[in-house]
Amino acid sequence: METFAYIYILSGNTKRLYIGLTTKLEKRTAQHKDKVFPDSFTARYNITRLVYVERYSDIQVAIAREKQLKRWSRIKKVALIVASNPAWHDLSAEWGMPVEMFSGKLREPESF
Repeated sequence: METFAYIYILSGNTKRLYIGLTTKLEKRTAQHKDKVFPDSFTARYNITRLVYVERYSDIQVAIAREKQLKRWSRIKKVALIVASNPAWHDLSAEWGMPVEMFSGKLREPESF
């Protein structure tokens, strides 16, 4: 099974940002949300909303990208988030939620 590396950006209600790298995105996101490390930056500032993710198959490329993003200005980081997630929705909000079974019927397309 192929392992991927993820660069992720978390945000709090005040839009304070945290950039991290992991190979286990769901587990790491849960750790931030559960404040597993109470003295950490994300726990102190309640930074728990996953707002941006990039996936890499090469860990070295992911590390280089994380370093690049951490050097960017705040304005550039915000522009990156807004380009893919303009409302700053928590991308992990529905993880672990029950999934409705497929009924075998397709819905009619919505008309515009």
